Amino acid sequence: MQIRESLVVEGRNDLIRIRECVDADIIITSGYGLNPSILERIRRAYERSGIIIFTDPDSVGERIRRELTRQFPNAKQAYISKEEGSYMGDVGVENASCKSIQRALEKVHTLVEREPLYSMRDMMAMGLSGGEDSSILREKLGRKLGLGTANAKTFLYRINHSILTKEDVEEALGEILSL
Repeated sequence: MQIRESLVVEGRNDLIRIRECVDADIIITSGYGLNPSILERIRRAYERSGIIIFTDPDSVGERIRRELTRQFPNAKQAYISKEEGSYMGDVGVENASCKSIQRALEKVHTLVEREPLYSMRDMMAMGLSGGEDSSILREKLGRKLGLGTANAKTFLYRINHSILTKEDVEEALGEILSL
């Protein structure tokens, strides 16, 4: 699988793992520091061929993703779930299978500004927030839609700012609930 855009990942182990799975230019942030030379390299890639932000499904990865998305608003987003990226208590892209990495890269999203599709009340009505199994349901739906793992507030943001339609979300949720 060849990726046209540059992938932005957190660390060297992510780079090593992804290179085993896809052919792509990869930029390492080296964590949350995001020094000026790394940001300039990301900016050049963003302007030249685009970037895909592919950070770990943990709190540090989310902080890096938010900061990069703020600076590069048209960046594409790729996500793996915590389940896909977990190995012996460690969570990260470097632990994901090639199948999971390739699936995430096939389901990239660009976050867009638009009228929200859903409210937190809708999330609760769909079972995605406030329920005993809400986090499990969000994880399954996130994997199916390519939105990754997130708490209810972040998941709501991703649904509302992805290019997905209500029909996409509700069809995927229906498929999951019918299993």
